[in-house]
Amino acid sequence: MRPKISIPDSYLKMMVEACRFLVGAVFIFSGFVKAVDPLGTAYKIEEYLSVGGLNAFGFMALPASFVQLALEFVMGVCLIAGVYRKINSLLALLVMCFMTPLTLYLAIANPVTDCGCFGDALVISNWQTFFKNIPLTLASILIFWRHKQMTAWFSVKSRSLVLLYSFVFVLGVSLYCYANLPILDFRPYKIGNNIVQLMKVPENAEKDVFETKLIYEKDGKQQEFTLDNYPQGDSAWKFVDAKSKLIRKGYEPPIHGFTISDAYGADATDEILSDPNYVFLLIAHKLEQANDSHVDKINDLYDYAKQNDYCFLCLTASLPSQIEEWKAATGARYPFYTMDDVTLRTIIRSNPGLVLIKNAVIINKWPDRKIPGEEELVSSLEDCALGYPPASHKARNLIELAGILIVPLLILAWFDFYHYRRKKSIQPSNV
Repeated sequence: MRPKISIPDSYLKMMVEACRFLVGAVFIFSGFVKAVDPLGTAYKIEEYLSVGGLNAFGFMALPASFVQLALEFVMGVCLIAGVYRKINSLLALLVMCFMTPLTLYLAIANPVTDCGCFGDALVISNWQTFFKNIPLTLASILIFWRHKQMTAWFSVKSRSLVLLYSFVFVLGVSLYCYANLPILDFRPYKIGNNIVQLMKVPENAEKDVFETKLIYEKDGKQQEFTLDNYPQGDSAWKFVDAKSKLIRKGYEPPIHGFTISDAYGADATDEILSDPNYVFLLIAHKLEQANDSHVDKINDLYDYAKQNDYCFLCLTASLPSQIEEWKAATGARYPFYTMDDVTLRTIIRSNPGLVLIKNAVIINKWPDRKIPGEEELVSSLEDCALGYPPASHKARNLIELAGILIVPLLILAWFDFYHYRRKKSIQPSNV
């Protein structure tokens, strides 16, 4: 009879704690990067619905985005804090048991290029996502099995405040970014980037590799051949069709598919991006859904641009009839150009939104509610702050947000320790 292999409780507890922090950190990161760009998550959900033939439920994409990001973030905080250990560990296990088979299907069928697990902050392939989920699922199993061994940093009396505060925090961040623009921009169209430079493909870049199958017919039977063995010169075989399949993706520049067409369908991309002067791009991916509350400011800005010899145009994916309806409703006199809908939504998370470029460099971006008004347009762009990229505060924003989240929780932990636990050693609750 084989002796039983037992793991000492101290080692098992260390494993549980390590898994708790691993899974919790991943959930927090995933929820946070979605929170700074809730519209991006909504667009990804719309893509999933479209692939599944559920376009009729597209109206649920944005609410589902807020639910998903809040659930992931709050679960992560609760795991790190060790509150609601039983129900939270069960919920984490259920999420991973759902996501792991789903990502396996995505890896095999490849209906979408990436699952969007970490938004635009970290884009990984479907296979990478699946392999990432395997250890997380195993860790979730251990956490649920031994959830009582997780250290509880808060007492039962304070745990509801931890959950509530983490929920309010992530909801506040997501609502702010939805009303304005993402406070952390992970897309290639962020301020300071050169569009032309990010469209270039290096000379030695790896190219797409395709597998081509040639279909020929003989005596009423069809057969597939490769480019190496097809019946060249054999008149008994008749060519029927050719099929190409992508077997290895080559290098793809950060910005691709950036094509601007004028009203006649002519390519105007180079003309606009090579303009050495300032160019205002009013971006409204769908004019029929665009917010028209600030059209007076937009029209004033167009007059300002015209007076200062700046180019001003609107980029949209709407149909000509919808463009005419917008003109009639808003009195728009600026020219309209067309562009791919996905590209427009990637450039700016506002409909409409304003982008200022010069020599293909993105100088600034504004959501519709913050488009510069008359009081800011008192001089040429060369002589005012609007014509220059604002200072980057990415690191400061991260530090401030981390402080807003962590400091109140630390204060709560201190209060909880001295007022509820009476300076006794922390004893995990059984829930």
